[in-house]
Amino acid sequence: MTKPPRAQQSAGRRSQVLQLLRKTNEPLGIAEIADQLGIHANTVRFHLDTLVDNRQVERMMGESGTPGRPPQLFRTVPGMDPMGPRHYRVLAEALVALLASDPEPSRRAAEAGRLWGRLQASTVTGVASRVDEAESVEAGVSVDWLIGMLEELDFAPEQSVTGDRSQIGLRNCPFLDLAVDRSEVVCPVHLGLMQGAMESWKSPVSVERLVPFAEPDLCMVHLGGVGAS
Repeated sequence: MTKPPRAQQSAGRRSQVLQLLRKTNEPLGIAEIADQLGIHANTVRFHLDTLVDNRQVERMMGESGTPGRPPQLFRTVPGMDPMGPRHYRVLAEALVALLASDPEPSRRAAEAGRLWGRLQASTVTGVASRVDEAESVEAGVSVDWLIGMLEELDFAPEQSVTGDRSQIGLRNCPFLDLAVDRSEVVCPVHLGLMQGAMESWKSPVSVERLVPFAEPDLCMVHLGGVGAS
């Protein structure tokens, strides 16, 4: 999606500020940056605030030979640019292709998903303290946690309007482009993700199967043991 002209201009100015700081061996003040780039000091200040928030630039206090508040100086943060271009899809495509080349791609994909699920399980809001306190988790609680995890990963989960907790619909697939061509790999990864999380929580609920595209805009998760206490 193309940025609006004003947004493009703003991003261009910010890039100029960042490039100037990268070329300079010493920290610069707002007035120096404004003078070298030929732009207003308030414009420089605005872009510096954004660059500091993005952890691309750091603020420091300069030395002052006169009474009063010392000047603020700015320099780039050492290391790789945290806001630089990222190409995670290329990595995802390579990993999916590797799994697809396995003699049993769906089984290996599910194993990878279960590992992901075990890692992801501890990050769900409210999980850590409960898991530490109990050997197992109630069925309803673990289903809530599963839904929370799926929400955090942008699967847009929803439960049946009839109150049937044995099914969870997924309205979004964060890896849709890959899933369309490689459903035999991507969908088992998602199934394993949910299974690994439930196993990590010692839940009495099992994730029995995932039906990809049960409807044109919906994948369906089927749970077992939801009525367990």
